[in-house]
Amino acid sequence: MDYTWQVKELTAQQQAIRDQLAADLKISALSASLLVGRGLTTAAEAKAFIRPSLHQLHDPFLMADMTEAEARLSEAIAYKERILIYGDYDVDGTTAVSLVYKFLHSFYTNLDFYIPDRYTEGYGISFQGIDYAHETGCTLIIALDCGIKSVDKVDYANQRGIDFIICDHHKPGEELPKAVAVLDPHREDDNYPFRDLSGCGVGFKLMQAYAMRHNMPFSQLQPLLELLAMSIASDIVPMVGENRILEFYGLQQINRQPSLGLSTIIRLAGLELGHITSHELVYRIGPRVNACGRIRSGAAAVQLLITEDPNEAQELAQTVDDLNSERKDLDKAIYEEALQQLESDPDNASKVTNVVFNSSWHKGVVGIVASRLTENYFRPTIVLTMGDDGLISGSARSVADFDIYSAIDSCRDLLANFGGHDYAAGLSMLPVNLDEFKQRFDQYVREHIQPHQTQPIIKLDAEICLADITPQFFRILQALEPYGPGNDQPVFATRYLVNYRYTKRVGKKGEHVRLNVTDMSINEYGAQVFIDGIGFGLGDFARVVQNGHPVDACYTLEENVYNGNVSIQMMVRDLKRSI
Repeated sequence: MDYTWQVKELTAQQQAIRDQLAADLKISALSASLLVGRGLTTAAEAKAFIRPSLHQLHDPFLMADMTEAEARLSEAIAYKERILIYGDYDVDGTTAVSLVYKFLHSFYTNLDFYIPDRYTEGYGISFQGIDYAHETGCTLIIALDCGIKSVDKVDYANQRGIDFIICDHHKPGEELPKAVAVLDPHREDDNYPFRDLSGCGVGFKLMQAYAMRHNMPFSQLQPLLELLAMSIASDIVPMVGENRILEFYGLQQINRQPSLGLSTIIRLAGLELGHITSHELVYRIGPRVNACGRIRSGAAAVQLLITEDPNEAQELAQTVDDLNSERKDLDKAIYEEALQQLESDPDNASKVTNVVFNSSWHKGVVGIVASRLTENYFRPTIVLTMGDDGLISGSARSVADFDIYSAIDSCRDLLANFGGHDYAAGLSMLPVNLDEFKQRFDQYVREHIQPHQTQPIIKLDAEICLADITPQFFRILQALEPYGPGNDQPVFATRYLVNYRYTKRVGKKGEHVRLNVTDMSINEYGAQVFIDGIGFGLGDFARVVQNGHPVDACYTLEENVYNGNVSIQMMVRDLKRSI
C-alpha cells in the first residue's frame, strides 16, 4: 500500500509550550514535543500523565444504577443465593468473567460462570444460558460485556424468577432491558465521568463499589488489574482517562506477579516478565485467549485464568496455544479467499466498502479477516458467513475516525441483530437481505465518509536522525506507555538510511526485511549511529538496501529482548526509496 506520510506540525503556541516543558523537565525539545502532542501543557500535567495514580479513579457510585446493582449483589451474598457470572466469549468477556468470579470467590463460593457458545447460541445473552441458570438454581445473573440490547432475554429471565445486573459498554438500543440494574456508561442518562470503559472495566467498577460498601481495601482488587489490562488492550478502547490508569497498574501486576494461568500463557508465548507492554497483550496474549471462543469454547479461557492448579494451568495453556495455531491457519486461508473474491469483483474499484460472504467460512475468525482487509484496502469492511440458525452473520471493522456502527444502524430494517462500537461491530441478517444491505451500506458510507478517511495516511510525530535516539529519549517513550487509541505510539521517520552490515530478507518466503542501517549521524560520543529494524511484508526492500540505495523509513521504537539481551529496534511501518 502506498502510504502518505504526514508530520504533525506544532503551532507557534505549542512550540512555546514545548520549549517551556523542555526547560522545566530538563528534557530535549523532541521529547517535549511528544508531551505537547498529547495535550500536556505544564510540567505538573506531564508528571501526572507519566505517573498515573489509582487515587484518580472515579467513584463507581457515580455510574447510573450502581447503587441498585451493589445492593442487589450484597443481598444475594447475604442470603446465600447462587450467582451466575455470564460473559461474552472474547477477551473482554472472558477476562470480565474471570475478574468478577475471582474477586467474589475469594469470600463467597455459591458461584458459577457461563460463556455462551459462539456457534449454537451466538453473541450475548442466550435463552440457553438463562435455562442453565434456572436449572442450576441461580437467582442472579451478572452479565458482562453483553446484555444491553437483550430486552427479550431479560424478560424471559424475570418470568423465571432470575434477576439480572447488566455490565456492558456497547451502545444501548431504544429500550433498556428490565434488569435490576443496567450499568453502561453509554446510557444517555448516565453522567459517569468516563464513557470509554471496557466491558471488563464496567464489571470492575461493580466490584469496586462492593468493596467500598463493605470496607474492603483496594489491595484486595489490585491483583485482578492484570485481567483488566488484558481487556483494555485487546478490546482497543481509548487508552486515556481511567483506562490508562488501570492499564498502567495492570501491566505492573503482570510484569511483577502474574496469576498462575496468565504466567503459564506468558511462558508459552515466549515473553519475559518485566518487558511486557500493551503491545504484547494485543498481539501475543490476547489472540491466545481469544482463540478459545473463536475455535471451541471461551469457557476454557476463563478456567485457565482462574485456576490455582499448576497441572491444570499447563494443560489448559497448551490447549489455548494449540487453538491459536489452528486459528492462524483458518485466518490465513479465509483472508486469501476473501482477497480473491474482492479482486474478481468487476465493480470493486468503484466501491468505498468491502462486504464479502462465504457460507463455509469459519465464524470465529471473520473479525480478524475483516481487520486485515480494512488495513489492506483502507475501506470499512464486513466479512460474513452462514450461521447454524440460517442467518448470515459476521463482523465489521472501520477505518480511522469513521463510525461504522452508524452505517450499520442505517440498515437496521434489514438486520436480525447488530451491536458494537464506532470502529467494530457484529451483525446478522436473513440471506434474502444481503444484496440490498451491500448496496445501502456502501451508499451510506459513500455519502458520509470524508476524503481523508479513505486515504492510507501515516501520521508522524517527528522526523529524526538516529543520533536523536538516546537512552534518555527512549526512557521518555517508555514513560508514555501504555499506548493505545488516544495515546498512540509515537511514529518517526528517518531519511537516507543505508546498509550498515547485514540487511537481509527473512521469513519463510522472504516476505519480511531485517534491517541493519545507518544515516551517518554521529552521537554525543563521536561514534556513527546504526540501528536494527524489522519490516513485516517489506521484504522487497532488502535488495534495494543491499544494493546501496538509500531508503526513508517510517517506524516506531521498541525494546527487543532476546536471550536476556535488551536492545532498541525499529518496527518499520513503511519504507520508500530516498529521493
